[in-house]
Amino acid sequence: MLIDSHCHLNFLDSPNIALAAARMGGVGGFLCVGVDKDGIDDVCALAQDNMDVWASIGQHPNTTEKDLSWISERIAKFESSSKVIALGEMGLDYSQCSDDREEQLRQISCFEYQLALAENLKYPVIIHTRDAEEDTASILENFSSVRGVMHCFTESWALAEKALNLGYYISMSGIVTFKNAGLVREVASRVPKDRLLVETDSPWLAPVPYRGKLNQPLFVTETAKFLANYLDWEMSDFELKTEQNFFRLFTKAKAIP
Repeated sequence: MLIDSHCHLNFLDSPNIALAAARMGGVGGFLCVGVDKDGIDDVCALAQDNMDVWASIGQHPNTTEKDLSWISERIAKFESSSKVIALGEMGLDYSQCSDDREEQLRQISCFEYQLALAENLKYPVIIHTRDAEEDTASILENFSSVRGVMHCFTESWALAEKALNLGYYISMSGIVTFKNAGLVREVASRVPKDRLLVETDSPWLAPVPYRGKLNQPLFVTETAKFLANYLDWEMSDFELKTEQNFFRLFTKAKAIP
């Protein structure tokens, strides 16, 4: 089955309708990713209310906060449900602060705090990185025992290779279907089969032929079809392999009967 390994269901107007449509389209699992304190209870509630939805808890680099104690508090609150399977979305995004080292250092502090927590709690992590390759690679190397996924990957093969060498997975979003995404496709072609995941990042980044529209978990099927064709895989093999990869990384998730 296909799994949408990264979506933000709580930002959809009607998440239950979107989930129903995706299930009808053959999508069998969804990782709803947290990005901040304000939305995390909604993220976890969606996971608790739906057998095929899991949750992650984390602070996105674009919304850094000084007090991150809420992350541990929410993990403790929801851990007994077995639906929280990862920490993140975390990382670095210098796209809007390329000349602001103070902001970059705030992001680094937030990132390192969450990686240390993941290291202590033995959770996999979900990494967001944009225009911050050098710092991202250096920080991940400093937490070399942590494993996770480089989500919605759009950076260079050099960073992808460093992440792969550290045990990370690479996830492709609808961006890989865009006409001008040749470098992203090149990275996808070089990722080992046992390290590839697929995602929507909905409600953003809808794939062709829905580009420009509101993204939803159903559209992971379009990205998967594109990638299977581009990589010359049988679709059934692509579905099976990415499903296996998901459960291998997110060991706290229980395979759906």
